[in-house]
Amino acid sequence: MVTIYGIKNCDTVRKTLKWFDAQGVENKLHDFRADGIDAKTIEGWLDEVGGAVLINKRGPSYRNLSDADKATLEQGGAQAAEILAANPTVIKRPVVDFGATRSVAYDEKRWTELAGL
Repeated sequence: MVTIYGIKNCDTVRKTLKWFDAQGVENKLHDFRADGIDAKTIEGWLDEVGGAVLINKRGPSYRNLSDADKATLEQGGAQAAEILAANPTVIKRPVVDFGATRSVAYDEKRWTELAGL
């Protein structure tokens, strides 16, 4: 089972869910707003893919962060994960969890490889 992390009303997340359904890959949505997300999970993502990949610096949620929070995000680690857990819309969507590895952003080619299609 693939877990798709994001926000249910995000166009890219909806497109991702449709893609996995069309491929016949069992999946479930973990909605950041409805289900929450813990800092420990995010810290693991930061360790795996890095802040440059995980953090969406182009959105209004990032722009609305304080300069101190932005500086902390640049450093990564537990404190950055806490900021992202409190502001999950700053996380680039979707984060697709294949169990052993994660993929960030919409990437059909990578998903095809990771799902063994």
